[in-house]
Amino acid sequence: MNIKDLLLNGTSFLLLMKQYAIDIADIKIKDEELLTNQFFKHPQLSQESICIEGKNQDGIINFFGTIHYNLFNKLAVFEMHGFEKTAPEELN
Repeated sequence: MNIKDLLLNGTSFLLLMKQYAIDIADIKIKDEELLTNQFFKHPQLSQESICIEGKNQDGIINFFGTIHYNLFNKLAVFEMHGFEKTAPEELN
């Protein structure tokens, strides 16, 4: 199970995405593979600063914060520190 799936199992993360009208299919955790590989090299409860990218009809929203995760215990919690919106016309 990957980190994104673990976050989607939690109601608070789903409510955050719903608040910003972000479809679950349009969520990308930047460097998720790197975080997963790092965890398996040092398997304990880990925390890292991350960026989660989500898309909605208004453009892209990057959520910045800390993820606390343990893949063996199937636990992941996102602690948001801030966000940044990019309008569609700014992407071109």
